[in-house]
Amino acid sequence: MKKLALFIFILSTLSFDTFKEDAFDVGEYFKLRIHYGIVNAGYATLEVKEAVVNNKRVFHAVGKGYTTGMSKFFFKVEDLYESYFDKETGGPYRYIRKINEGGYTKNQEGFFNQSQNRVLVKDYKRKTEKTIVVTEEVQDIISSFYYLRNHPNIDKLKSGESIAIDMFFDDEITKFKLKYIGRQDITTKFGTVATMVFKPMVQTGRVFKEKESVTLWITDDNNKVPVRIKAELAVGSLKADLDEYKGLKYPFKVKK
Repeated sequence: MKKLALFIFILSTLSFDTFKEDAFDVGEYFKLRIHYGIVNAGYATLEVKEAVVNNKRVFHAVGKGYTTGMSKFFFKVEDLYESYFDKETGGPYRYIRKINEGGYTKNQEGFFNQSQNRVLVKDYKRKTEKTIVVTEEVQDIISSFYYLRNHPNIDKLKSGESIAIDMFFDDEITKFKLKYIGRQDITTKFGTVATMVFKPMVQTGRVFKEKESVTLWITDDNNKVPVRIKAELAVGSLKADLDEYKGLKYPFKVKK
């Protein structure tokens, strides 16, 4: 079930280059059910709240991932990711990463200085802190997901076009590349939904079969909500489907 943790990571690392507040608002919540083969492995949730940073109202996004049922006895996952980011620019101010994945734990908090392009990382488990230089438009793991949904050109992409961005993760900048595939209608528990299909480029090897082993479907509407994710792994496969939602800024469109 360690692959569940990787899958939750994939969900949160999909982003573009500019930002406009449009696709979501405070109060949005959705849950995805994650399967490993035929086993119901767990759930991932994302919720948008509001907070105040430096006397400014900002978005506070909270992401959680956890195993359920028998899966948690074989490999227990309890992950918490939080991000505080600007309502206008999408730039991150602070992130929290508190995870327990089969006994592997992390407890970190990062504070971005956007004017100086630096992030102060406090590691509470190791009782250390350090300042790291970052790029100007860097995103953290959770803010990047919301950055994606508000990209002004997301509806104008052509099949095969890719976008690369800088993401701060594990104390370093990661170049993340995402390729747009096209549009597709898929069947969900809510009915037939029109979607846009993307493939994030991943590293081949021990976990993934190929660079394009992961596929993401998001609603082809103003919400841009993920409704399905699939990952072909070196051993087996993972699939996540939208299981619950509320507080969407726009009506959830179902064809039939």
